[in-house]
Amino acid sequence: MSNLQVLTQAAQLSHWIAQVKEQLANLKPQSLGKVGVLLGGLSAERDISIQSGTGVLQALLDSGVNAVGFDPLHEPIESIVQHQFDRVMISLHGRFGEDGTMQGLLEQLGIPYTGSGVMASAMAIDKQTTKQIWLSHGLSTPKYQMIHADTNWAALIQDIGLPLIVKPAREGSSLGLSKVNHVDELPAAYQLAAQMDQDVMAEQCIIGDELTCPIVGEGASAQALPLIKIVAPAANYDYHNKYFSDDTKYLCPTGLDPALEEKIQQLVLKSYQVLGCRGWGRADVMLDKKTQVPYLLEMNTSPGMTTHSLVPMAAKAAGLTYAELVLWVLMNSKLSNGTTSTMVKMKKLEGEQ
Repeated sequence: MSNLQVLTQAAQLSHWIAQVKEQLANLKPQSLGKVGVLLGGLSAERDISIQSGTGVLQALLDSGVNAVGFDPLHEPIESIVQHQFDRVMISLHGRFGEDGTMQGLLEQLGIPYTGSGVMASAMAIDKQTTKQIWLSHGLSTPKYQMIHADTNWAALIQDIGLPLIVKPAREGSSLGLSKVNHVDELPAAYQLAAQMDQDVMAEQCIIGDELTCPIVGEGASAQALPLIKIVAPAANYDYHNKYFSDDTKYLCPTGLDPALEEKIQQLVLKSYQVLGCRGWGRADVMLDKKTQVPYLLEMNTSPGMTTHSLVPMAAKAAGLTYAELVLWVLMNSKLSNGTTSTMVKMKKLEGEQ
């Protein structure tokens, strides 16, 4: 890829940032109506969701938005109707929030929400489905097998090789994930993952740089934000090192060759588009140390917004503050038929006349 093409991509992102800032400069916070921030929830990622949602809620309140926190663990889900939210910011992570279930409820209630729709959310949270879609589009992702208690471990290793990664098919935040270096470690790794999900995946372990790339927008207009290189202690980016360790280093800029970084961003954009994602997301990538081939790992459709989270970090590198990012995502909340909060209000008024 030529330097001119790389410059063009950088110019496109700069133009998009300028447009966002102009939109936000003209935004009247009260025009967003009453906003529900969904946080906490029922998944294994509840604690991280509370951190994300609390940060998002505070940013909205500080910006003058009429925002209210809503935790499905503490309030009956049907009480969403009683709150009469004009739109919803989804800060739930994992199942029952990021998997299409909450999106489906909000679709039925006619409440515009942030992020991907029902289908894209359901597909993206399932690592096997995600891989199948990516592979059908010729996108690179590590070799894998779905495994169970009586899997032939020797045959698995012959097919995928060692080391390999064992993880639940539908969990995030590295929960239930193990790196396996020897065949004797496989049964315990499987049991750990199976505690989180009945479907367990064994995946080829790519040795190299761990990267992540946030995406904002939808379809052809989607934009890839700057890449972040993750350098975790002992190359172990587990739950603790992801959210609580100050020893994990995040490099943005990454120091990669600009043409290679652009190649990875284009791969990530394609991975986001073929899943039908919208609003925002974040793809995790491994860059093979020997071949310099990037491999897609997974797509997150409800990214973390904690103090250690990567999307606000990349947005800051691109020129957007935490609050600006939150407001832009909220402004673009909608239903899968394209209906926005303003349109919903107009329909309600027409029905009352």
